Formats: sequence, structure tokens, C-alpha cells
Amino acid sequence: MKRCTLILSLFAAAFFFVSSAWAVNEASISKNVDLIVKAIEAGKDVTSIKANDFTPYAFVMQQDGQLIVHPSLAGKSLKQKAPVVYQALLQATPKGVWVEYEWQGKLKHTYAKKTKNNLIVGSGY
Repeated sequence: MKRCTLILSLFAAAFFFVSSAWAVNEASISKNVDLIVKAIEAGKDVTSIKANDFTPYAFVMQQDGQLIVHPSLAGKSLKQKAPVVYQALLQATPKGVWVEYEWQGKLKHTYAKKTKNNLIVGSGY
């Protein structure tokens, strides 16, 4: 009985640790996106933003799906390359919102926020 209690306690502790790590990850992601939006709205040149300066990478997309900032798809249309992702990101709001979608068989979570000039900034896991 003690062994079963010990195993359950270890499992509960591991679950708490993992879920806490995800929460910190989400907080970090939304903070990065918020900082990028703030910089763009303060006049920063969008093309000077580097996708891989953030973990996980960040992206900036025009409302029509054209990616301005992305590690591998800058200059391409997300609407054409990944319509499901594009449609999910259209849910972005000026306050920011978490969106979920399936991509390549995996459930993805992206924090997306719309700038005053309707760019969509996002990052996720």
C-alpha cells in the first residue's frame, strides 16, 4: 500500500511540474508576442524583426495571409501553404487570443494578436 501511495504521489508531482512548465511557456509566449506588437505599434520596422530571436519562433502575417516574418516562409502565403492554420489565426484580436488547430497530425496552440494596422503577430507550440 505504501508503495502504491508513493507511486501515485510521484505521478501527481510530475503532473504538477509538467503543467506548471506549460503555464510558464504560455506566459513567455504571450509576453513575446505582446512585446512585438508594442514595438510595431511604436513604429518598429516589421522587416527588422527576426523570427528566431524568440523561443519558440514568432511570426508576423498580413491579414491576407502573406507572411512578413517567419523562419522559413517569409514572403509566402500562409493562406495557400496552410489554409487550416491561416483560418485559425484569423481569430486574432487586439487583446490577443489562444487558438488551437491541428497541423501535421498534432494539436497546436498559438497565441495570436492583431496590431492596430491589422497585422497578426503570433507564436506557439
